[in-house]
Amino acid sequence: MAKNTEIATQRTTKSRINEIDFTKLVFGRQFSDHMFIVDYADGEWKTPQIMPFQDLQFNPSMFSIHYGQSIFEGLKAYRFADDSINVFRPEEHAKRFNISAERMCMPEVPEELFLSGLKALLNVDSDWVPKQKGCSLYIRPVMFATDQFLGVAPSQTYKFIIFTSPVSSYYSGQVKVLVEEEYVRAAEGGTGYVKVAGNYAASLLPAKKALEKGYNQILWTDSKEHKYIEECGTMNVMFQLGDTIVTPALSTSILSGITRKSVIDLAKKWGYKIEERKVSVEEIVEAHKNGTLNDAFGSGTAATITHISHIGYRGTDFDISTDKPREFSKKAEEYLTKLKTGESEDYMNWMKKMN
Repeated sequence: MAKNTEIATQRTTKSRINEIDFTKLVFGRQFSDHMFIVDYADGEWKTPQIMPFQDLQFNPSMFSIHYGQSIFEGLKAYRFADDSINVFRPEEHAKRFNISAERMCMPEVPEELFLSGLKALLNVDSDWVPKQKGCSLYIRPVMFATDQFLGVAPSQTYKFIIFTSPVSSYYSGQVKVLVEEEYVRAAEGGTGYVKVAGNYAASLLPAKKALEKGYNQILWTDSKEHKYIEECGTMNVMFQLGDTIVTPALSTSILSGITRKSVIDLAKKWGYKIEERKVSVEEIVEAHKNGTLNDAFGSGTAATITHISHIGYRGTDFDISTDKPREFSKKAEEYLTKLKTGESEDYMNWMKKMN
């Protein structure tokens, strides 16, 4: 636990909120007034505090720059009609953050500290939660190593920060994805199942090449054979084959998405047949050819539900953007969207009030 659980607060002397046009938000470009910050040293978390959002100073030998001990999470806060601020499944994000910490040989952040810091920050910056439809306050918890030396060993000191950004939708409309058969995002036994900064760095070059070819995202395949589908660059992926929802089974190379988990829970509750198993590219291609590929979509915090219009594979674009009802994914999208604005019944108890 933190040495002192009381959160000291230093408020900014000049808010920047009036500089932001909330009708023209760009994802991840504007940041709220404050951040939550706490340091780890001598085997314990020190005094947590909220301070004005600001630049950090660091030594060029800072450990995370050289050896990659850096993890993060992404979740969102929403404003309900009664003006309350609510977050979608924050406990699940806190748990996944600590799974990442364990894999990267970093100290766990106690769930109480994670959630109390988040709540305190959202109360200080509650005005930053957008009122506009389709917008939210994106929340970025991050932890990185701060030792100052060169040598491969776990750092003994760390910094944990939560900061926020008012955002609109990550994607507008459907997306085109390209099956990747040359580059690898993650391999079994590696760090693909956790939110480590290096995972995303490894994806940048192939994603850039895909973008140059007219695709929005990569559809990653397994590292051994490039035969089985794993996930997209910013979301887990699901297909509807006939009347069955199919998604790649989790492994040490696939991130366990909170939205993925939620969609699976909804499918089960609503009586849909769902399978978590290996899904080959050839199976999807064949399903498209014989007319049983009824849907393809991604799920994630930033994306929520994003429909896939085309799958590019070996020079051919398989078009699934027309004449498909997408009944389940549209139902899930509608439910989750309304849930996050307080318009749907929260029968899973997923939304947590923060003020």
